[in-house]
Amino acid sequence: MASMKDREKAFESKFAHDAEMNFKAEARRNRLLAGWVGDKLGMSDEEAKAYGAELIAADMKESGDDDVVDKIMADAKEKGVEMDRAEIKAKSSEYLTQTRAQLMDEA
Repeated sequence: MASMKDREKAFESKFAHDAEMNFKAEARRNRLLAGWVGDKLGMSDEEAKAYGAELIAADMKESGDDDVVDKIMADAKEKGVEMDRAEIKAKSSEYLTQTRAQLMDEA
């Protein structure tokens, strides 16, 4: 009986750890994405840094990355800059892979 409780506790711990690592990876990804988008939209470094916080907040609205992509598309349209949804998703995926690898290296 004790071993089942121990296993359950271990699974809960792993789930919490994985969720935290995923959140950190996505937050880092959003900051990198903000820098990339900032260059395309002519933002200063400070504006891009603030934009990173906006993307992190937007990412919490719904699960998945569409909320971030939708925000970027809307902001680009507002600035009169055409951006390709597929390119944004590809860059997002690239950065997420990169940030996950960084977190693994840090662990």
